[in-house]
Amino acid sequence: MNFKTELQQRTDFAETVIEKYLPDEGGFSGKMAEAVNYSMRAGGKRLRPVFMRETYSMLGGEGEIIEPFMAALEMIHTHSLIHDDLPALDNDEYRRGKPTTHIVFGEAAAVLAGDALLNYAYETAFHAFDMAKSETELHRVAEALKVLAEKTGIKGMLGGQGVDVENDGKLLEKQLLDYIYENKTSALIEAALMIGGILAGTSDVDKLEKIGRKIGIAFQIQDDILDVISSEEELGKPIGSDEKNNKTTYVTLEGIEKAGSEVQRLTNEAIQLLNEIAEEKSFLEELFQALCTRRK
Repeated sequence: MNFKTELQQRTDFAETVIEKYLPDEGGFSGKMAEAVNYSMRAGGKRLRPVFMRETYSMLGGEGEIIEPFMAALEMIHTHSLIHDDLPALDNDEYRRGKPTTHIVFGEAAAVLAGDALLNYAYETAFHAFDMAKSETELHRVAEALKVLAEKTGIKGMLGGQGVDVENDGKLLEKQLLDYIYENKTSALIEAALMIGGILAGTSDVDKLEKIGRKIGIAFQIQDDILDVISSEEELGKPIGSDEKNNKTTYVTLEGIEKAGSEVQRLTNEAIQLLNEIAEEKSFLEELFQALCTRRK
């Protein structure tokens, strides 16, 4: 079986898990649920749940206890995209090739849908407690929830987004840009790997965090590159938005060639750390390499 087929199978499984946990659209709050589900069903790579389950399986995890966390993490990621696209932030009209949530449902509804989705993510993750079959699993679920909250909050994704907004249009030094990337993008990828490891019972959680940080930064730098060299049809969203919004990126600081070299360096370092954990060559290694060279 080739890599593309394996990735599609894992992505399809993640889609099935996500769909299982989406809110019902009935009742007086049905319109909010509709906006939430529109955003969740808009597609995407589903990388974070794929990362999570693959790490869990690679380290010997078995069972469905990982699934609420897979769905929850993608909900948190999607909430951030809904808010990122708002007129007050990036003001983007398309995401994943479709009109953004605020274009379809209105700005106020999009704000509330993003808020609802963030809270609903935790409601979803809590289902893992009901699946725990021992005191050990209950403890692991609690530890995983702690990581999920920390990597989402002010010291994680939301903190990185806040610093990004505060410095919008300003010329940034590399140290501050690294902080934004490490939190706004890397934090949820770190969470995916760490939660997969925690629920599998590994002692290598710190190493998984480092792997996630390197892959997260590499992923964001590649996004910077694609914003310059790709097309809207290929990428599924407007290109040139970084330049339009006067954003400092690795490309504006270092140039495309050096940015590309940094993507490869970080990816290689992540794979080296991964090989210290995995007993044999894993699917994650192939996935890391594919992300390094992706075109969308």
